[in-house]
Amino acid sequence: MHIEHMDEWRHDHAFHIDDGGHGERQTRRVIALTVTMMVIEIGAGLAYGSMALLADGWHMGTHAAALGITVFAYSYARRHADDPHYSFGTGKVGVLGGFASAVALGIVAVLMAVESVQRLITPQPIRFNQAIAVAVVGLAVNLVSAFLLQGHHVHDHDPHEHGHPHPHRHDHNLRAAYLHVVADAFTSVLAIVALSFGKAFGWVWLDSLMGIVGAVVITRWSLHLLRDTAQILLDSGVHPATVAGIRTAIEADADNRVADLHIWQLSAHHAAAVISVVTHYPRDPSHYKGLLADFAELAHVTVEVNPAPGEPCIAVGKGA
Repeated sequence: MHIEHMDEWRHDHAFHIDDGGHGERQTRRVIALTVTMMVIEIGAGLAYGSMALLADGWHMGTHAAALGITVFAYSYARRHADDPHYSFGTGKVGVLGGFASAVALGIVAVLMAVESVQRLITPQPIRFNQAIAVAVVGLAVNLVSAFLLQGHHVHDHDPHEHGHPHPHRHDHNLRAAYLHVVADAFTSVLAIVALSFGKAFGWVWLDSLMGIVGAVVITRWSLHLLRDTAQILLDSGVHPATVAGIRTAIEADADNRVADLHIWQLSAHHAAAVISVVTHYPRDPSHYKGLLADFAELAHVTVEVNPAPGEPCIAVGKGA
């Protein structure tokens, strides 16, 4: 049987993670800045004997690689957005990029801690004036990079918007890039503090201690990003209040009962739902989809309508 006008029932699966390409362009600019400063800081750290400065340079190197993951994720998601092999689009590519970047951030923190402990046990001479100057320049570069990424860094929406929460309403790929840059800025600040006090009081050990403090803080950031991205990748990140709100919206109409409900994230901004409804007054599936109009994040909804056996226990006119 041939059915005309099938487009009416089709919908878009191109759940882009970087509409307009702003995030990708800004990330490329930040990579250029990061690589330039990485070369300067590593060279200066070796020349002037500063662990904090070396750590900052290493961070910039690994963060440049992590930022490369961000750019790759954007590019891959865009090029394969209409690929039929991805049944629900490539929206999760950005989340996967964020997860990979979080792993890289954690590895950096471990390496930083190990080297800092070694320097704490075996102190090295430091040329404070030169090291401080380079650290200040590094901080300036980090702040510029953070500004470039922050302009397109999407924060969580108001949890009370439309009466239900919108979990994970941010670009995890860009968030990972932003977090790497902020980590660089943080280690630059620690380096400046350690070097300044070391110069004033002769506390060479403070340089290594600040490296350990930075490693601990960055590890926490990494773990938070790992948790957030892993929840989406494992389809466990939907807020219980969202699930309850969808169920309530369906069951408030007529004598509907939700027999089965599955919700999962397609990207940081889009979700899908499969709903099985049991009712004495079956309607077209589009009716039940209309009941969920306030849930803007639901980009893909499938509704199964099952006639309930027996007589209804409530008035026919309820909610109809």
